Parts: sequence; C-alpha cells; structure tokens
Amino acid sequence: MNWDWGEGELAAGLGCYRRGEFFEAHEHWELVWLRCAEPEKTFLQSLIQVSAAFHHLGRGNVAGARSLLTRSLRRLERYPERFEGVAVSELRQNLRDWLGAIEQGSMGSEYPRIV
Repeated sequence: MNWDWGEGELAAGLGCYRRGEFFEAHEHWELVWLRCAEPEKTFLQSLIQVSAAFHHLGRGNVAGARSLLTRSLRRLERYPERFEGVAVSELRQNLRDWLGAIEQGSMGSEYPRIV
C-alpha cells in the first residue's frame, strides 16, 4: 500500500484531525486500516486511538481518553523515529506530555501534531 498523506483517506483523516474533527478523522483512517497489513495496521491503529482519545476528551470522558492515549503510546513504542512519513518520536513525546497533563488536570488546548 502506498502511504501518501497528501491524498485519499489518509489525507482526509489528517485534515480532519488537524481541524479537531477527531471522530471524522477516525472514520477516514479506519477505512485505510481495514485494508492494511502489519506493521502498518498497528501503526494506523495507534493514530486512530489518538483521534478517538481526543474525541472522548472533548465529550468529557477523561478516563476513556487516558486509556486510549496509553494504549496508543504502547503501540507506538515499537516504531522507529519516523515511520510511513510520520514523526513518531515527536508524537510519542507529545502523547506523554498529554498523559501527564491529564493526570494533573491541566490539559492544554493544542493537541499533539501528526507530522
């Protein structure tokens, strides 16, 4: 599969994510996830979980968001610094920061960037 973040469902999902449309991002990425093989399948699953986590957070479900971010981070730990065009190390650090902020009850307004 060609991982092109500039077109198709990957691009549509990324655009939704960047606009804070987390449920919609999840839906676009899930269409790609259904056709993926490993290791891309688990990688995309982690991005879907990030998106779902922030959807939950926006609805006040802090526990659900924390759980999804934790699971996503665990999945991302096995990937290199960059994978399929994504800065994984930066994303992992952003997720750790968000988990810490959630624990302290001091969540920011800027979501982790997927670059």
